[in-house]
Amino acid sequence: MHPAVYSATPRVNPLVRARDWLDDRGRLAWLAAVALGLVVFWPVGLAILGYMIWSKRMFARCHATRTAVFHPAASSGNVAFDAYRDETLKRLEDEHRAFVEFLARLREAKDKAEFDQFMAERRDA
Repeated sequence: MHPAVYSATPRVNPLVRARDWLDDRGRLAWLAAVALGLVVFWPVGLAILGYMIWSKRMFARCHATRTAVFHPAASSGNVAFDAYRDETLKRLEDEHRAFVEFLARLREAKDKAEFDQFMAERRDA
């Protein structure tokens, strides 16, 4: 018997390759796949549509670009730009956090005002 020979390149699931190929081409490619799946064999089309909704590909601009935006490259090769990018991203994250906290305080104030109004109406009645 010959020893098992393993390939240096990992085998990629054909479904993963198809998903990546469709992601590279955008939402229209996904919608075309759904339409083709519905025409050829309707359960396949429904399965693709369900996967699009479950994985949020239906409502995202593009899954590949969305992940690339939130995970920038470690280094562009330009130290000054990398420092600027890191500083800007940190500032944007801080502003986002402050805005989310502001919205939470605003919701709490609105809820308190509505509750106080309800209690005053109830007390008057």
